[in-house]
Amino acid sequence: MRILPYDRAAAVAYARRWALGRNPAYFDFQYLGGDCTNFASQCIYAGAGQMNFTPVSGWFYRSADDRTASWTGVEYLHAFLVSNRSVGPFAREVGLDGARPGDIVQLGDAAGDFYHSPVVTAVTPQILVAAHTFNALDRPLSSYRAARTRVLHIEGVRVW
Repeated sequence: MRILPYDRAAAVAYARRWALGRNPAYFDFQYLGGDCTNFASQCIYAGAGQMNFTPVSGWFYRSADDRTASWTGVEYLHAFLVSNRSVGPFAREVGLDGARPGDIVQLGDAAGDFYHSPVVTAVTPQILVAAHTFNALDRPLSSYRAARTRVLHIEGVRVW
């Protein structure tokens, strides 16, 4: 297995292209619990170019009915990225000062339940994000009201 770099520019370009619209190649989950993590996964895929087709615990999208929970679920995406030792993207949690374009910021409540997955589009030094459900492009992360944040810093992509 080899490790390739994550193409942050491609992930951000995708986020900028689709933040205020929907790519017709993907189902829009906005009215089925939210589309934020679906959008984040699309951005990650644009920068990674590799899915993990492991049933249940992998990270992939073929259709609305043929996908893993990690493609569309906030907590499941986190679990996949930080524990993935197989093919596909992998990440580690870092502080806000470690956020880079193409990374994912997850927002949570005081109880520790994370509910939103915006994509970092720039660090200027303030962090700007793109997101779905409530569409946003280059929205300051500081404008969100969240009790907790965690940054999923994409470290690379494993391929066979």
